[in-house]
Amino acid sequence: MTYVKVCPLADVPADGALAVEVADTPVAIARSGEELYALNDICSHAEVSLSEGEVYDGTIECWLHGSCFDLRTGKPTNPPATQPVATYKVKVEDGDVYVSLGSDD
Repeated sequence: MTYVKVCPLADVPADGALAVEVADTPVAIARSGEELYALNDICSHAEVSLSEGEVYDGTIECWLHGSCFDLRTGKPTNPPATQPVATYKVKVEDGDVYVSLGSDD
């Protein structure tokens, strides 16, 4: 599995998200409490950037129509979204955030 360095950890806001790109894939790096998550940055309902939404209670909310997505699974927790967004592996090394788009463990 290949990890790509995407940003310094300090750039990811507390209880917020940051938009990055990995191999032409838009990715939202979200911080909820002490945990860090990576998921596809495009809402499955309205095709807008999830990283511009609010992060709270382990979810990220699409700013346009209010659908929330579980940061761990990418599954929507309320309508209007019905399809999940992809989640990715994320790790922190030496103060930098790395993401892998691969599905291998």
